[in-house]
Amino acid sequence: LLGLGIYWFGPQRLFLDREVAEGLPTPTVAGDPSAGEEPMDEPPAVQELASGEFRTLEHGTTGLARIVELEDGSRFVRLEDLDTSDGPDLRVYLTDQPVSDDWGVWDDGAYVDLGALKGNVGDSNYLIADGVDLSGFRTVVIWCRRFTVGFGVAPI
Repeated sequence: LLGLGIYWFGPQRLFLDREVAEGLPTPTVAGDPSAGEEPMDEPPAVQELASGEFRTLEHGTTGLARIVELEDGSRFVRLEDLDTSDGPDLRVYLTDQPVSDDWGVWDDGAYVDLGALKGNVGDSNYLIADGVDLSGFRTVVIWCRRFTVGFGVAPI
């Protein structure tokens, strides 16, 4: 029972950090010299579509959430300088919910699960699938799926 409790609640995660340091994503474009292509003269452009500072919900959370689009049309949620608690089954969600202090509303309406949180400290990127219409989404949330609570929310 003790082992099951440690697995389910993951109390050790409150004291350990998973750091991540991903750079800005780059599009797949021509310029591979090994394939006989000319190298690019300048780095590819990254356009910011939206951004917002994280606010604390269940756990202290700071950092910036950005939605960026690359020249090839691919879009990402980029978390920069994120600092939050680690926890079991943390996910990154785009939601249609307005910013509030309510811990549990973030999966009530429309949301897109962008995948597992790569690290609770640092910079990371999450691909937004082609065809996702961003116009209805209002927030990026660090969501604990196991306990159905938001750790932090950023308006976009």
